[in-house]
Amino acid sequence: MTLPPPRSRSLPRADFFVTGTDTGVGKSLVAAALLRHLGQTGRRAVGMKPVAAGTSWVDGRWCNDDVEALSAASNVQAPAPWVCPYLLRDAMAPHIAAENEGIPLRLDHLQACFAQLQSVSDSVVVEGAGGFSVPINATETLADLAQVLAVPVVLVVGIRLGCLNHALLTAQAIRQAGLPLVGWVANHIDPEMSAPVENVNALAQRLGAPCWAQIPWQMQSPRISFADGLETIPSVIVPSY
Repeated sequence: MTLPPPRSRSLPRADFFVTGTDTGVGKSLVAAALLRHLGQTGRRAVGMKPVAAGTSWVDGRWCNDDVEALSAASNVQAPAPWVCPYLLRDAMAPHIAAENEGIPLRLDHLQACFAQLQSVSDSVVVEGAGGFSVPINATETLADLAQVLAVPVVLVVGIRLGCLNHALLTAQAIRQAGLPLVGWVANHIDPEMSAPVENVNALAQRLGAPCWAQIPWQMQSPRISFADGLETIPSVIVPSY
């Protein structure tokens, strides 16, 4: 296995944890766009999917769509076990899929893989699974992972009925974990939703973080069209810290 060269430049780190109000709200799309944006700023940017549940057999290996999307958007080709430390076969809650396969999901291992990615990059974009507080084992959740990684959080809100409560509770959980919510993205995933503009405005007034972008409803898979559909992410997402 050929490893990427170590990080050699002194750019300020710009790491992020991308979470969502639910599964299927566009976390992978936002994470991929963020990776491309960071790459355009001259950073070595790499994506990480700590745990992915749901694979298909392609060209002699097990693949996950989210992991593939992150890898395609990264400009650092890191070893697969760092990018996705836990690749699980069945599409279900990660801790249940791991139990079915007899694989313990360990927070310390995820933290170690993140550190490895940091050593070869200027930016690591971590994409969660499902929502912010999804369990990874009997006692820990992805919120615990975000907390130990101690990086700013980006929230993807699926704009549909119920999103106000989901988004506000998620933002509350992020802040209770001691993490900054640096921005959020409104993804219009339900073309039949009533008053979508009013819902986005309500979130803008209450979330206490800037809305970086809105993704319009698209008939085709958002995963395919997102890189073109999300036209701009403001430069404020690359803080000097």
